[in-house]
Amino acid sequence: MKKNKNLKNMITYNFKTLIGFEIIYKVLTSIIFIPLFLKIFNLIVTITGFDYLTFENVVSFIINPLTIIMLITLLVLITFYTLIDISTIIVILDCSYQKKKISMKEAFIISCNKAFKIFKKKNLLLAFIIIFLIPFLHIGISSSVISTIAIPEFIMDYITHNRLLTILYIIVVIALVYLLLKWLYSIHYFILEDKTFKEAHINSSKLSKKNKLKDLITIALTQLSVSITYFIFIVLGLITLVILSKIFKNINILGSITYTITWLFIALIFIILTLLSTPISYGSISALYYKHKELNKEEIKHIKVTKEEIKNNNPKFNIFKYLVIILTIISCTILTYSALNNELTLNVDYERTLEVTAHRGASVKYPENTMSAFRGAKELGADWIELDVQQTKDKKIIVLHDTNLKRTTGVNKNTWETTYDEIKDLDAGSFFSKEYSEERIPLFEEVVKYAKENNIKLNIELKPTGNETDFESSVVDIIKSNSFEDMCVITSQVYEVLENVKKVTNDIETVYVMSLAYGDITSLTSADNFSIEASSINKKLVNDVHKANKKLYGWTVNTEENINKMIDLNVDNIITDDIPLAKKIIDNRQPKNLIQKCFDYIIEVLD
Repeated sequence: MKKNKNLKNMITYNFKTLIGFEIIYKVLTSIIFIPLFLKIFNLIVTITGFDYLTFENVVSFIINPLTIIMLITLLVLITFYTLIDISTIIVILDCSYQKKKISMKEAFIISCNKAFKIFKKKNLLLAFIIIFLIPFLHIGISSSVISTIAIPEFIMDYITHNRLLTILYIIVVIALVYLLLKWLYSIHYFILEDKTFKEAHINSSKLSKKNKLKDLITIALTQLSVSITYFIFIVLGLITLVILSKIFKNINILGSITYTITWLFIALIFIILTLLSTPISYGSISALYYKHKELNKEEIKHIKVTKEEIKNNNPKFNIFKYLVIILTIISCTILTYSALNNELTLNVDYERTLEVTAHRGASVKYPENTMSAFRGAKELGADWIELDVQQTKDKKIIVLHDTNLKRTTGVNKNTWETTYDEIKDLDAGSFFSKEYSEERIPLFEEVVKYAKENNIKLNIELKPTGNETDFESSVVDIIKSNSFEDMCVITSQVYEVLENVKKVTNDIETVYVMSLAYGDITSLTSADNFSIEASSINKKLVNDVHKANKKLYGWTVNTEENINKMIDLNVDNIITDDIPLAKKIIDNRQPKNLIQKCFDYIIEVLD
């Protein structure tokens, strides 16, 4: 109870200062610093001689000594900026704990002085907690700059489908959570007691020694309470709207006024809770910090807000102030220059029809890359079927994802070492279910004929092993002999494959499959379109691809959240394992969130 009371007092005592600071800081973050950090990263890519980044060249980019130096510098700058946010909040909370009033300027001047210590070599490891550990675990602690880091969905799918990797992943997450809880109070020691990072994390380890699980539960419950509070206010607001719609059914003006006031109330609650998310995160940690210090009978050192203290710290505040002014001018100049040179467009992109591609066929319900999976994809209403093709030892083109036959057939042989006669009778379905023991690895031409007869398009990914002969031309020949050029695309994760296809024909569209996409990928002229892992797709990338009159495919998109994201970003095609879910959401076109569902439910009940 005392902890909850402390948290409430720390949030409310200097409430105006907290809210005012968070408004200013979040605005600065959104319109200046995040765009600026992205511009700096773009500059690093350009300086190191890269026009774009993909998985094929990202290793060369990362191991470049110049890249390493500049990226470390950028991370330190991001850490510094993020630390100012966190330190200012902790300073305000500490003053509230002391029942002392503090202004935004005073809190900001003190926090600038604290944050500048990050530039000392012995404190650089603090960036690991701020930039990686907190955002990756995302257990209710966040900042205005980096709120969360997520592993791409395709990697998580790969991990969850492998028992050993799943166990390893769980162990790593548990270890990181343990490390975060062990170092939970490092930032407080760093800011409130001027400890070095080494001293801070040693003291934090001692303070959290017997409290790690309790601390984790407390932080989680605090965030849950905020979410429940927000949800209750929203539901009450929606109920009010519905009731008002009944009362003022025939009074248009008064009804409109009351509707407007209610919606403004809902918006205001949303804004306030959003602004308070970071203060509440660190408020809950501060409350635990003071509580543990008291129980351990440790001296609690507080921030001193005196005229002398402010005067001594004012030079560093001025440095930051002038830096913000300079960076604001630079950012606005870049924005103006881009607009005047038509590099920035404010036009809304036209609505495109989002198509659904079945990943390896209907691979959730049927064994992947088999005829039953392709027939299932057709029955479920997929617009396209994605399949993988390889070349056997005797130059036959077969449909198979892995270069080794073991996972899907149980035979430990590589495709390039095996003839089609050795492959054609292998059981390619029992690995999925005994029910499909009669399934075989199909020839590519067999699938093309089926697709043509059933009027379904094919996304044909070429999987080179380095042992092929005329691989690309063999695939093209099969497509052309069946007059299937307009019903398919040839794709690959190896750009050279697309170049080879273009040497053979220009009649078939090509798609470059990319796990990572950054920079001017449209300069890759052998790719007519691009297929990009969903977490790498953003609005700018979509706009750039569309401006070049190319299409963008998103893969592998299996969750409602990611499907909605792809719709919002206006991608052209999603590659998914869950065809019914994708079709349902796309058919609705306006996916309903939880609040909208509640609103519909309330109306239904009242009616």
